[in-house]
Amino acid sequence: MAAIVSEKLLDWYDANARDLPWRARPGEAAPDPYRVWLSEIMLQQTTVAAVKPYFEAFTRRWPSVEALAAAPEEDIMAAWAGLGYYSRARNLVKAARALAVRGGFPDTEEELRQLPGLGPYTAAAVAAIAFGRRAVVVDANVERVVARLFALTEPLPGVRKAIRACAESITPSQQSGDFAQAMMDLGSNICTVRDPKCLLCPLEKDCRGRAEGDPATLPAKAPKKAKPIRIGEAYWIELDGAVWLVKREGKGMLGGMRSLPDDGWSARGDGAGTPPIQGNWEHSGLVRHSFTHFTLELSVKRYRGSAIPEGEGVWWPIDRLEDAGLPTLFAKAARLALA
Repeated sequence: MAAIVSEKLLDWYDANARDLPWRARPGEAAPDPYRVWLSEIMLQQTTVAAVKPYFEAFTRRWPSVEALAAAPEEDIMAAWAGLGYYSRARNLVKAARALAVRGGFPDTEEELRQLPGLGPYTAAAVAAIAFGRRAVVVDANVERVVARLFALTEPLPGVRKAIRACAESITPSQQSGDFAQAMMDLGSNICTVRDPKCLLCPLEKDCRGRAEGDPATLPAKAPKKAKPIRIGEAYWIELDGAVWLVKREGKGMLGGMRSLPDDGWSARGDGAGTPPIQGNWEHSGLVRHSFTHFTLELSVKRYRGSAIPEGEGVWWPIDRLEDAGLPTLFAKAARLALA
């Protein structure tokens, strides 16, 4: 089965590969490892459509890992704003600087795993796609294809060990980068979460899930737990056409990002509800924002007074607020305060 599956899939990929800005076409020379690595970091927990404009903006501004390593961290964090999961951007900076010192990318999974932010999937993807190493690349799309191809009925996450073993069994020794991308494209365009297009699939006749019933039910998922709700406050302080922004601590939620001052809410609990200035505050509304493990209800309060906040911060021109690189949560809060 392994040779048949890989051969069929690679033939299909030759004719149907997605045209993506970080990819080489089938049969072309391997792409720049920097572009592969950057795209894979951006694509974690994020869609291709959302990543494309960020990737193109990053590579125009910082065309090499050396250029990225030399950039101020706050510029990189601001350019990342809106893409979410900001620990990825902090690790991106750390890894870029480590790679600049090293003099380039290592070409094995083991060495790539030593870089900040590169887990098993990302290290395997970079090794396979950028360096042609045989590596077993398993993302959510690949999980779905393999679970259906082998009719693996155990629910996630318990089935992941079996999925990896099955993926290992069909990964070819040659063209493993093309094979990995073919699996991703198949999952994205054909073997979709809902209503898979089985009649268009090059592996239809080999798919046990298709033969045994309804492949759309695979992989099975354990029931979702309800997300806890956290409560916090954000504060809009305006003076002469500028708003007071602070820089969040380097670690923790949205670490290192510019933001409105807040009351110290975190993933672990609610905020203290203490404004940075004592005085007249008016309620501008409520922002709801979903994080991976909790939902935040952020009350936005606008200051009416002449006091100046203490501590570190910057008065940012409101007409250039888009350039501040506020994360999505605080961009929502700013829009509410300005409404």
